[in-house]
Amino acid sequence: MKHLVIGGGIAGIVALETIRRHDSRAAVTVVAAEDHPPYSRPMTSALVAGTASPARMCLRPETFFADLGITAVIGDRVVALDIEPRAVHTAAGRRISFDRLLIAAGAEARLPDVPGADLDGIFPLRTIADAEGIVRVAATASRAVVVGGGLVGCKAALALRHRGLPVTMVITSSWPLSQQLDDAAGMMLRAEMEESGITVLPGRSVAAFRGNGGRVTAAVLDDGRELAAELAVVGKGVVPAADFVSRKHIRTGTGIRVSEYLETSVPGIFAAGDVAETFDLAGGGWRLNAIWPEAAEQGRAAGENMLGRRTAYPGSLARNVIRAGRLDLATAGVTVPPKGETGFTVVDHLDHRRGCRRRLVFHDDRLAGMVLVNRIAEAGRLMQLIRTRRPLTLPPDLLLEISLGDCGWPICI
Repeated sequence: MKHLVIGGGIAGIVALETIRRHDSRAAVTVVAAEDHPPYSRPMTSALVAGTASPARMCLRPETFFADLGITAVIGDRVVALDIEPRAVHTAAGRRISFDRLLIAAGAEARLPDVPGADLDGIFPLRTIADAEGIVRVAATASRAVVVGGGLVGCKAALALRHRGLPVTMVITSSWPLSQQLDDAAGMMLRAEMEESGITVLPGRSVAAFRGNGGRVTAAVLDDGRELAAELAVVGKGVVPAADFVSRKHIRTGTGIRVSEYLETSVPGIFAAGDVAETFDLAGGGWRLNAIWPEAAEQGRAAGENMLGRRTAYPGSLARNVIRAGRLDLATAGVTVPPKGETGFTVVDHLDHRRGCRRRLVFHDDRLAGMVLVNRIAEAGRLMQLIRTRRPLTLPPDLLLEISLGDCGWPICI
């Protein structure tokens, strides 16, 4: 049996370890685009901030693949996939055949389609190479612009500010993390970032970049204003790195649609991590939840299933935990009920004195989502209630009170 894994991120790494744990003799090959040992992608902002080194980010030693007896094709990427005969083709001209395939190629940063976006000094923040490039330019830059108010944009802005750079954050929404936070929590985050010295420009977008000698010197806003900057970081989301997958042969949506066994519509071909659309535990239906811990769990389940050990993956849950100055934030699931949909109940709590915010979102008799700002110790238990989709017997207001830590958890909820 020949196993092939595309991708050296956390989903691919855990899948490889799972395969080898149960089968020490099968032929196993991995194709990884980056030439670094496996590392923690969420720590790239810490590298920018100067609070972590590349060595500290490493998840496995440089000898990882050799230690497991895995054929590693490093610094190359898959550009074509043949369903029959089963093989992939790489950018370097390699042809690699397989019996079982895992597509765990991750995602690529979405860059703005505006004039000047190809100037030097403009970066996404996805890889170690991105972070090292940002650090290099930041060393001589006097001002930075961050485009986008998602998780990457927030972490980039905070990291650059930690380095002492003046930072302007341009966001189309009224507050950062608008896809995860309600208005009250979002304005708390915006105020905290502004107090840290970050200028937040809400309701604006970047229409172009200007440069001199091939290097960025300014971002031009949609209202015509120019923001001088020698460094720009773009955090406008990601797209699955799956251009080599034919929609004619493999069912896709936003990503690659998989079954509860992480198998695609083609038997023997699996997908996991940031390329995979899985069942969404909070909202139902299939969704691309590009979350690090979910990618790891998907990799484990995919590895088991590649070996024929039927292992169901129940589904994924969108969630984030971030520290911004004096704020600890934790979100999960449905944080703002979809307009026009019935069956949702929202309970809120805001304590200005303690700087504490709570929002719990219920769908019928189960917890579907949460927003916690500070005092987030109960986040784990609440996430577990969302994941299990179990009916609750407690009134929503009581669960809100319990989540504040003012009373203990009952034996039965």
